[in-house]
Amino acid sequence: MTTRTIPDDDLSRSLTVASPDDPGTTYLSVAGNTYAMLVTGEQTEGRYCLIDMHVPDGGGPPPHRHDFEEMFTVLEGEIEFTFRDEKHVAKAGTTVNIPANAPHRFRNVSGAPARMLCMCTPAGQDEFFRRVGDEVDSQDSPPPRLSDDEVAERRERASALAPAYRTEML
Repeated sequence: MTTRTIPDDDLSRSLTVASPDDPGTTYLSVAGNTYAMLVTGEQTEGRYCLIDMHVPDGGGPPPHRHDFEEMFTVLEGEIEFTFRDEKHVAKAGTTVNIPANAPHRFRNVSGAPARMLCMCTPAGQDEFFRRVGDEVDSQDSPPPRLSDDEVAERRERASALAPAYRTEML
């Protein structure tokens, strides 16, 4: 039997403690949702990222797929996940894992704002959101008022950047 040893502790890496209320948290408005970047790929050497998502009633992204795992834990409300054209409703306390490459989307069907944690592994989605979203002051900030031209520009930017972040809009 082969004995494996794990590498020595990497003392250059530090403990990360994240709260959406921390003054250093970045909040992004992406397609009307507000995302708090809790743990970034930069902090985990690209291993994963963790995003606190505030999704208004009826909100959520368009259908898409990507070549990384995405796991959601619903904290408040009800989220309808469409996975390979099948709908599944996840209530608070439920965790949903989307396998890499599978077509999916989610939508808040609560009748009120919903909240969930999203972990992507490996990281990268956090950077994608930074490049396509608009920074806002807090998780409770309303999305910026965008003109039709600005909304179209955000969609075009997301579509253009998606391949670099291993994502395909469907």
